[in-house]
Amino acid sequence: MSHDRYSSPLTSRYASQEMAYNFSDDKKFSTWRQLWLNLATAEKQLGLKDITDEAIEQMKANLKNIDYAVAAAEEKRRRHDVMAHVHTFGVAAPAAAGIIHAGATSCYVTDNSELIMMRDGLDILIPKLASVNAKLAKFATEYKDLPTLGFTHFQPAQLTTVGKRACLWLQELLMDLRNISRAREDLRFRGVKGTTGTQASFLALFDGDHSKVEQLDELVTEAAGFPSAFLVTGQTYTRKVDLDVLSALSSFGATAHKIATDIRLLAHLKEIEEPFEKDQIGSSAMAYKRNPMRSERVCSLARHLMTLVGNTHQTAATQWLERTLDDSANRRITIPEAFLTADILLSLLQNIFDGMVVYPKVIGRRIAQELPFMATENIIMAMIKAGGDRQACHEEIRVLSHQAAAKVKQEGLDNDLIDRIRASEYFQPIIGQLDSLLDPKTFTGRASQQVDRFIQQEVTPALAKYQEALSKGVKQEDINV
Repeated sequence: MSHDRYSSPLTSRYASQEMAYNFSDDKKFSTWRQLWLNLATAEKQLGLKDITDEAIEQMKANLKNIDYAVAAAEEKRRRHDVMAHVHTFGVAAPAAAGIIHAGATSCYVTDNSELIMMRDGLDILIPKLASVNAKLAKFATEYKDLPTLGFTHFQPAQLTTVGKRACLWLQELLMDLRNISRAREDLRFRGVKGTTGTQASFLALFDGDHSKVEQLDELVTEAAGFPSAFLVTGQTYTRKVDLDVLSALSSFGATAHKIATDIRLLAHLKEIEEPFEKDQIGSSAMAYKRNPMRSERVCSLARHLMTLVGNTHQTAATQWLERTLDDSANRRITIPEAFLTADILLSLLQNIFDGMVVYPKVIGRRIAQELPFMATENIIMAMIKAGGDRQACHEEIRVLSHQAAAKVKQEGLDNDLIDRIRASEYFQPIIGQLDSLLDPKTFTGRASQQVDRFIQQEVTPALAKYQEALSKGVKQEDINV
């Protein structure tokens, strides 16, 4: 690694090895060579006599033998990266020098290789996303019955459970799995289409034989591992493909940000914490601090991921006619960074969910501070059943509630409403019922049942197809936290 020039932290600091390789020069240019080999092999199969067995064998032998110095010198001279690598490949495979790239335009290798890298990138992300879903589902099930104070506007609201809250996160992650999987399934190959997408150059190569041109497109598409290619393109495949894929990744970024933000809020309340290692330092000045640095990193990187889709909107909207080149430099940055960032976020979420810590006693204490106010309606109903007057009961409990609230807000004391009710002669008929009326589990509604039903009816079926990936999980060495 060079220390005298900028290096993206996405690859130097955070990303998994497999995703960093997927967008590396080695992957890119060896894929170009494979595409040239696939094209030449198919052209030879369909009868082009200038392509010899020796040329094919030399191309096969030099798919990864890339002389970057020769390529750089050639690109500096020709100002064209594709032609520089055509020349460099020809130097390595001289018998093929005259037929490499025959009939093709630059987008044959650039666009098709990008589709391959996006496909392979999605194949890296999807199993990781399935694993993150599975881990959070396990957490939700484990804590489905643990009551916790719900918040609306980050103000105390009715109770929910820790597991039910986790299902709110899980539901969004499940939607991301659906969206990203759909984007993967919809990917098609550009294939061999020529300079403006008319296949005119290939029609000339095969002396006007339309069926051979169609066969060539099919053979090259099959060799690249795609089930189908676009039937119509300009010089490029439609840039709405990039928009489609990055929209799904960007949407996942929003999910990751929301989850990490919630965890940061809960860490402030000391109810839930992300993993904190024995020798980890939270602050260089404040030794006692346990900052939620993983969740903060998720939020930081998620914001970056969410912004990248804007580039694909602009690029898709500004492609002139059959093509314009103002997409090229932008896409070299936007597409790899979206995949790298999504990959990092998944590794971070996996690490967080693997070791998330819940503090039931802190949660219980917060419930105890708020529950007396929430229980007032139940207490009124119990008094009515015991023969009390509804309006009189309401006034008695209103006065006691205001007294207790004043102690909490003005003196910083604990909520003593229940003690006041116990000491009140008026409420003596129901004193024996107070403990059951204040049981937090009676305030969580169907939260536990909702968790079970959600896991059984939506999560488990959605993850069924990823069982092999789930058994492998995410490698620990790929989690740079």
